[in-house]
Amino acid sequence: MENWDEIKTAFQVARMGTVSGAAEVLGVHHATVIRHIDSLEARLGVKLFQRHARGYTSTEAGQDLLRVAQATDDQFNQLAGRIRGRGNEVSGDLVITSLIDIASRMAPLLKDFQEQYPDVVVRYLTGERLYRLEYGEAHVAIRAGTVPDQPDNVVQEFHYHRVGLYASKSYIEQCGMPEGVDSFARHRFVAHDSDESRAPFEQWLRRHVPAENLTFRSNDSRTMRAAILSGAGIGFLPAFEADLHPELAEVHPHQEEWSGPLWLVTHVDLHRTTKVQTFLSFLKAAAKDWDK
Repeated sequence: MENWDEIKTAFQVARMGTVSGAAEVLGVHHATVIRHIDSLEARLGVKLFQRHARGYTSTEAGQDLLRVAQATDDQFNQLAGRIRGRGNEVSGDLVITSLIDIASRMAPLLKDFQEQYPDVVVRYLTGERLYRLEYGEAHVAIRAGTVPDQPDNVVQEFHYHRVGLYASKSYIEQCGMPEGVDSFARHRFVAHDSDESRAPFEQWLRRHVPAENLTFRSNDSRTMRAAILSGAGIGFLPAFEADLHPELAEVHPHQEEWSGPLWLVTHVDLHRTTKVQTFLSFLKAAAKDWDK
């Protein structure tokens, strides 16, 4: 293809669904985006997009182009991530990803690491998305649950993540203390909004609590924590977080299936780099002070 800029433009239009969205990602004027699409369609002799009031939708030919462009983009991201991770200096971007539940522990630790290595730019990415180490999206991932089994990853057991079932004392004063699972139908609960949550404690909750008693739902663990603290209902929290709030009480005996190990995951191509090894050593040493 003679003009890769046009392909990149079409790729972003397909991803974003609008000319304005693609223009913002590419940092160009929307007229440039339209010109690139028109030129590419003229050169190929097919329509890549259907235009409508809400934006652009890929045609079958556009979907074919998108798949090729996505594969090319992934390969370039993978190459860039590996190149950035190589070298003998602890500097540049350090991308760490974890579940949001341990962010309050990780942020001070990352600050301490940055004080020792001021040339590092920390990028700490949290959430439910599984960042792809094989494409250079992160240097180190901290994951929960079963042992990660993606190929070409180095996996190390890191820490035990204890989760408990808590309620605020204001909730208990108003609604009473639960007296076992049989009493759950008389209480309100805070839960993840998705019934498909992979968290083992959320699955346990849905097995033991009627759906109509899941009265406060959110897709953000920080919001759920705030709801539990405010007395909106009973819900799960990491034990270390709950220990920081004397206004909370554990309302049910701990079940082993709620909790589990955290795993350190790195890609084999970056695992032995100076930057990654330096950070892993620092992280393991600092986490020894984390109580269970």
